[in-house]
Amino acid sequence: LCSIQCLWCASSKRCMEYPVRRILPPADLCELRSARWGVCWVNFEALIIAMSVVGGTLLIMLGVCCCCCCCKKKSKKQVSVSPLIVPDKDDERAAREREKRRVRQEERRAEMKSRHDEIRRKYGTV
Repeated sequence: LCSIQCLWCASSKRCMEYPVRRILPPADLCELRSARWGVCWVNFEALIIAMSVVGGTLLIMLGVCCCCCCCKKKSKKQVSVSPLIVPDKDDERAAREREKRRVRQEERRAEMKSRHDEIRRKYGTV
């Protein structure tokens, strides 16, 4: 059984201290295909290939997720712009609030106009 600090070289059948300063063992110490690390069955060559495949898969999945999110946002924007599609609850709520504000503004304008008319009548400028 090997330890984490041990580098097993299958070609020379000896266990040596793992060169910590280097990620991969140097070729003069042991060939990459013969080098085993940790539990003695973890082949460096296979480990590198497996990590590359897993990393590549994760990157592809991340890219697909980003594309899906971007497409979803674009389609959502197009839906709210299109007059043929029913607006969602947020759009309806915003439209109701805009209408309420417009009505209040009209009421204020009418009130101000009536005040101004009263002042004009009072001073006879009408």
